[in-house]
Amino acid sequence: MTNLTLRQLRYFEALARHGHFGRAADACAISQPALSMQIKELEETLGAALFERGARQVRLTGLGEEFALRVREILRAVDELGDLARASREGMAGRLRIGVIPTIAPYLLPTIIANLTRQYPGLDIRVRETVTPKLLQELSDGGLDTAIVALPVSEPSFTETALFDEDFVLVRPGEDAGKPVPNSETLREMRLLLLEEGHCFRDQALSFCNMQSALPREGLDGTSLSTLVQMVGAGIGVTLIPEMAVPVETRSAPVSVARFNSPRPSRTVGMIWRKTSPLARELRQISEVVRHSAETLRAARDRGTPLPHARA
Repeated sequence: MTNLTLRQLRYFEALARHGHFGRAADACAISQPALSMQIKELEETLGAALFERGARQVRLTGLGEEFALRVREILRAVDELGDLARASREGMAGRLRIGVIPTIAPYLLPTIIANLTRQYPGLDIRVRETVTPKLLQELSDGGLDTAIVALPVSEPSFTETALFDEDFVLVRPGEDAGKPVPNSETLREMRLLLLEEGHCFRDQALSFCNMQSALPREGLDGTSLSTLVQMVGAGIGVTLIPEMAVPVETRSAPVSVARFNSPRPSRTVGMIWRKTSPLARELRQISEVVRHSAETLRAARDRGTPLPHARA
């Protein structure tokens, strides 16, 4: 076992994650033959197969699945050694891997990056935008340092820091601007457009309407808030979006926007990171930059045209 190398373990983890030699090689920035050779040498060292090779896909063997769990722990510990060294230095510098959910990233991320770059010029910021379940997995595996998500995530291994609360607003066709805003019960009877499965924002909207996620919704799901708003503008239905998305998503669509009566649907946005992260102190400082960025955007939005409130 003394011949195992950290490089082999990283290549193994990439192949286990992607299930495909070509994609794993691209992720590792090496050629596919070089990756295959390293995996073969690893299996020869262990004296057992880690993967079942198929024509289009590779799968972990029983040993491979157990091996993958241990390898991820090892790689996470190695990464945290680097984080520990970074945390001991004066000032904040080096790589920072931030995950962000898609219903936050386009609206808040530019301000966050600008503020972080100005305040901590030594940071090398890497961004990963994807849905919450993938962010949680990548954060747990050590592929991310922190993530900006809707809280709570209720993972005992993560620290959660709430940053701000945000209302959801109703988007409907422009000609409906003068109509009363529906309550949650009335909204259930309307053609409600939602993000596809996997987005936490979908679940939050369904919860407000007291609807079951399992209901058949053929043709009524979108891949982004932009798609949903454009569908509303085309007269297909109505949708909910977070307030931070309003200036961006409604500027080129013939839609009207209104607030709900209380209790309004809302979410709490926060940052999470592993409780074992040596960067915990630095991440708390970064969370304050994120909080300030959100406050700046909200103030700019409030200086604009206020949204109409619901009327009976």
